[in-house]
Amino acid sequence: MTTEHTLVSAVSATAIPAGTAHTLPAGTRLHIMQTLGGNVTVRTDRGLFRLAGADATAIAGFDHASLSAVSAEGMAPAEFSEPAAWAALKTCFDPEIPVNIVDLGLIYDLAIEAAPDGRRLIEAKMTLTAPGCGMGPVIAEDARQKLAALPGVASAKVHIVWDPVWTPQMISAEGRKILGLE
Repeated sequence: MTTEHTLVSAVSATAIPAGTAHTLPAGTRLHIMQTLGGNVTVRTDRGLFRLAGADATAIAGFDHASLSAVSAEGMAPAEFSEPAAWAALKTCFDPEIPVNIVDLGLIYDLAIEAAPDGRRLIEAKMTLTAPGCGMGPVIAEDARQKLAALPGVASAKVHIVWDPVWTPQMISAEGRKILGLE
């Protein structure tokens, strides 16, 4: 059973699964469903919403310091590496599923090229668990931002693709364990 919290000020939120922007007014009562990847998924009487971690301070009684600790795990290393790019992607979560997008099997390709100035150009191809999910662009933008924040990255792009179609068999062993599928 989750504890009920209240917003002390209005916050911007993204409706799940529609992906549409909303403002949750001060006084909104909510339950915290998940705090992964530096974001907070909450349930209100209006449905599920994703709040940016920076807005968690508006939730009365919520220990937003614990959220900072979660995002600190994905802090950028001193220099760029492909494993660092994969680690950054592992800090991205579907707000309804407590498994990162890499272990969910949503990342199909990660291409890294050298730019003329020596920095990196990154392009990732990802899919979603359901084609109609409005959160796709939100999740892709989260992944893009985390890749772009890595040291030595000139640009990062994340493309949503549908081929091949995602299936639950694409979930990694670690993801299956988290979801209780093994």
